[in-house]
Amino acid sequence: MSIKLEMLRVFRTVAEAGTLTAAARELNRTPSAISMTLAQLVDDVGAPLFQTDRKNRLTPLGQLVLEESRRATDVFDQSSQAIRRHAISTAGIVRIAAVPSATVSLLPDVIEIFRKTHPDVRIEISDVDTPAVRRRVQRDDADIGIVSARPDETSEGDLILCDDLGIVCAEGGPIHRAHLAAGGSSGWDLLTQEPLIVNPLCRLIDDPLVDRLMANSTLEARNTTAILSFVRQGFGVSILPFEAVKSQPDGVEFFVPSRPISRRELRKIRQENDYRSSAVEAFWELLSDS
Repeated sequence: MSIKLEMLRVFRTVAEAGTLTAAARELNRTPSAISMTLAQLVDDVGAPLFQTDRKNRLTPLGQLVLEESRRATDVFDQSSQAIRRHAISTAGIVRIAAVPSATVSLLPDVIEIFRKTHPDVRIEISDVDTPAVRRRVQRDDADIGIVSARPDETSEGDLILCDDLGIVCAEGGPIHRAHLAAGGSSGWDLLTQEPLIVNPLCRLIDDPLVDRLMANSTLEARNTTAILSFVRQGFGVSILPFEAVKSQPDGVEFFVPSRPISRRELRKIRQENDYRSSAVEAFWELLSDS
């Protein structure tokens, strides 16, 4: 008899619950049925998985089997959920992995236009950094990816837009006052006057000073909304693109240091394959028009 997914699910539940009774309650089965399934798994594995009959202490092999059971059942559950989502959304699905600044500044307008012609299509958005976007596209966990890059860093995918990177600071704070005193002509050295809130876009600035400030920073965030909230709260300043802050509420100021001017690109990426749904193609084209 071969190991079955159900055996791993039962074993995982028992190991995490600690008793047959608790596992049986969670799985809506009888304790005897749970015990029989565990016995089958032990027979197939060929060695004990629990140190005692109380099921609350695992052997070293049992710990390994628990880790693999978690991995196997989690992957199966995720796949099942994806299948159900596709089945429910009869009009199709578009999975997007995007850097946070694109999620805030770019996608709302594109989604609004897309829904006018595809009102029943399900849209799933993952808000992650550029390396994670690439991984999701490569693993086919996303149909479309949107990454950030320096203008001279890569030619992958297609260019969506290019905008200036700048300093976002609290209105009336030390950096804002220093920028005004300099007549609007300032460099990245102003960042030394307040703590730097690090985010992945900071790495696009080609300046040794920014590298040092990043290394000494005690606060890092990836979500654009969270970064702006921290800036308003007075926790420090950060580096963001103009598109991400242009429509934000009062309380923050944004300016582009003139020495030197740094820019970032948003680029859309996807796997090159033979089949793409019409919904994915439509969303891809709208990104070009944004």
